[in-house]
Amino acid sequence: MKVEVLYFEGCPNHLPALERIREVLQEESCDAEVEEVLVPDADAAQSAKFLGSPTIRLNGIDIEPNAGEREDFGLMCRRYPEGIPSHELIRGAVRSALLTGGKG
Repeated sequence: MKVEVLYFEGCPNHLPALERIREVLQEESCDAEVEEVLVPDADAAQSAKFLGSPTIRLNGIDIEPNAGEREDFGLMCRRYPEGIPSHELIRGAVRSALLTGGKG
């Protein structure tokens, strides 16, 4: 499984989200590597379809189920109810990726 955390420099939620992802991967006995992807500017944000920092993708698929419908790409903070993605949101995405092989 490919896990990517897209973020911009100085994002206050980048490291806490990274820690939470690693916790969930450990809880799910998934030894996937986590790649940090710096999104340096607005052009890169548009190109990467960056919905804000932090954005988490498993096998190229955003962990939020409806993220594929969004087009508000840019260099901004991503809003989650807890500030960072919940354990449940990450866990659901990990389990789905493990079941489908990342094919949505």
